[in-house]
Amino acid sequence: MEKTLRYEAAFKKLKAMAEDIQFCMFCTIGYNGQISSRPMTTNEVDEEGNIWFFTNKLSEVSIEADQKNDVCLAYACPSSNDYLSVTGIASIVLDKAKIKELWKSAYKVWFPEGVDDPELALIKVTPVNAEYWDSTSSKMVVLFSMVKAALTGTRYDEGEHGKLKL
Repeated sequence: MEKTLRYEAAFKKLKAMAEDIQFCMFCTIGYNGQISSRPMTTNEVDEEGNIWFFTNKLSEVSIEADQKNDVCLAYACPSSNDYLSVTGIASIVLDKAKIKELWKSAYKVWFPEGVDDPELALIKVTPVNAEYWDSTSSKMVVLFSMVKAALTGTRYDEGEHGKLKL
């Protein structure tokens, strides 16, 4: 069943799913016009719905996101049947105060110099559109429902699906 969530409900759903799944495939448009994807960790979804990531300002994702800033974030958690697709506008943020605000000690693995790393940057994605698929059923319930639909000739109900109007 498709739903449309708006305003505060949409932001709450976006925040809950992005921060719960945490990892996404961050998709950009490369110089040759082809789509490039790489796994990234969501740092935070702020009160305005912006999604924040740490990156190296000289990395391919930073350069592509800065020059052709239409991006797609594809979140997937197959074990819980939760999926989120976000399209938005990316921008590179070099603000040291914001970097310090969002910093987590676990990021030292990628940035050993910490917040003082000269190549440390943030990517801020401002969502334009988002869509989600959310099933609270276990894998066994999902499998049973699929088999039941196939045997009875009815359509499989895949759980909650909706659009987020941000």
